[in-house]
Amino acid sequence: MNRKKPAIISPSLLSSDFSRLAEELAALEQAGVKWVHWDVMDGAFVPNITFGPPVIKACRQNSELFFDVHLMIEQPDRYLADFVDAGADLLCVHVEACLHLERTISEIVRLGAKPAVSLNPHTPLHVLEYILPQVHMVLIMSVNPGFGGQKFIPFSTRKVRELRDMMEQQGVDAHIQVDGGVTPANIRELADCGADVFVSGSAFFGFPPYAQRLKTFLDAVK
Repeated sequence: MNRKKPAIISPSLLSSDFSRLAEELAALEQAGVKWVHWDVMDGAFVPNITFGPPVIKACRQNSELFFDVHLMIEQPDRYLADFVDAGADLLCVHVEACLHLERTISEIVRLGAKPAVSLNPHTPLHVLEYILPQVHMVLIMSVNPGFGGQKFIPFSTRKVRELRDMMEQQGVDAHIQVDGGVTPANIRELADCGADVFVSGSAFFGFPPYAQRLKTFLDAVK
């Protein structure tokens, strides 16, 4: 199993200019970005409200980026088909929001998207034990979800390392994504622990031009 995968930077549109989403996506694509992270919030599971399927669908029409859609919403099963129809390539649901997680993961696969699960900072890894072989990616939240610009929670590093060990013990080669407080200063350590997909919001969009910022992140991993 390849422990060190090539790093993927998935900029979080939560920190983009919402009034220029189409232009932001075009600029990211031109800069060489391959993935983009959509933080979908409902004001119930987290204390904020952001995008819904209509916005994603409108942007999908003019973007070839991989749409990494993170559903921070209650009862996500109600909206899985809507987000896949809107153009999500990957749907990430929270363990804490899913009553029947295996059913939810299987439905995402049936709909034609890649399935992923996310854990809030306090949620232990053992809840993933039986579901790991079915997922394309696990997202470790390194801040409490809801708002951008928060500081990285230090124990998240150990959690990433333990997740990678858990995956290797099971022979699972899924992606590990980290979201929250990821910067060029800590991305190398996270990669060394086994993460390979990195979400960055304010630490990415706040430092244009995007091509140079992408290079800064990737060089830091090397």
